[in-house]
Amino acid sequence: MSFAKAVQASNSIEGYDASFDDVVAAVDGEPTLNADQETQLALIGYRDAMTYVLQIADDDMKVDAGLLKSLHFMMLKHDLGKNPGRIRPGSVSVRRESTGEIVYEAPDSELAPPLIEEMLAQIEEGDCHVIVKAAMAHLNLVMIHPFSDGNGRMARCLQTLVLARDKIVAPVFSSIEEFLGRNTRTYYEVLADVGQGAWHPENDARPWVRFCLRAHFLQARTVLQRRKEIEAVWLACHDLVETNRLAERCTAAVVDAAYGFRVRRGSYQAGVETSWGEDVSDVTASRDLKAMVERGLLLPVGERRNRYYVPSGQLTEIRERIRGERPPRDEMDPFALVRRGEQLSLPSLG
Repeated sequence: MSFAKAVQASNSIEGYDASFDDVVAAVDGEPTLNADQETQLALIGYRDAMTYVLQIADDDMKVDAGLLKSLHFMMLKHDLGKNPGRIRPGSVSVRRESTGEIVYEAPDSELAPPLIEEMLAQIEEGDCHVIVKAAMAHLNLVMIHPFSDGNGRMARCLQTLVLARDKIVAPVFSSIEEFLGRNTRTYYEVLADVGQGAWHPENDARPWVRFCLRAHFLQARTVLQRRKEIEAVWLACHDLVETNRLAERCTAAVVDAAYGFRVRRGSYQAGVETSWGEDVSDVTASRDLKAMVERGLLLPVGERRNRYYVPSGQLTEIRERIRGERPPRDEMDPFALVRRGEQLSLPSLG
């Protein structure tokens, strides 16, 4: 879910809007229902790049220009007109969508390669905290704007890559892409404040670093609260499975359905393998899904190979009840707390 939310947020910032259910489907390699082809390809491209980042996170690798170009190709390979995997051949500027006004003018294209090398050297040699180092990598790539398109997505992916390379156990939980998607206007405003319309490396980057530190803190609170909710939903769904005398492995599908995700035979089998370490045959999966329908937990949609399952009313009620117990979103400023001498805290998991 966290991975899908990061993919959804980073693409929504660029105007590729898709329902969370469609994003989860794209992440899982399933067909989407409502996303148009361009949006689906953008989701798949970003999924591939982020999956590669997480795959190589444990390797003792160096971030170089070749890696950046490879990630860019993964993201934009569906549109060769945007020069995927190549440094932009000419000038590029960022325009305000509503008016067409130029709000940022990137440095000349011949300056992009040496600027990228300098940025990468700072990643390798800098001695600041990894969260600050990752934030500065994001900022510098956005300001260099080395590609014809996809610079924002690449910068957010690079930030996660720098964090992941520091051996963070689960780097997807440290990504702030979901926060950026939820606060896109503020995100753009702080970049504009630091950039001042053109390449100005002498500008004070502290507003951007403060923004990223605050984002990490608030995203951590969101992830911890979500974990508590998922645990509550899991326990409630597990009780339903036991009450209806279903196999315990059915819990994964019931939880997915409670969250509104489409359940297919393939996704059910993958969920069981992930949750229980059990390899379920096609016949057993079909029998389990049929039993969940007969008990009134899932509702079938479609026929044969195109069939999928959606939640029944009682599953929706469980999710809405637990969602209703969620405390109001706390957008506290951690810097204000520190200035007042108060202790920063994260939600308890107990």
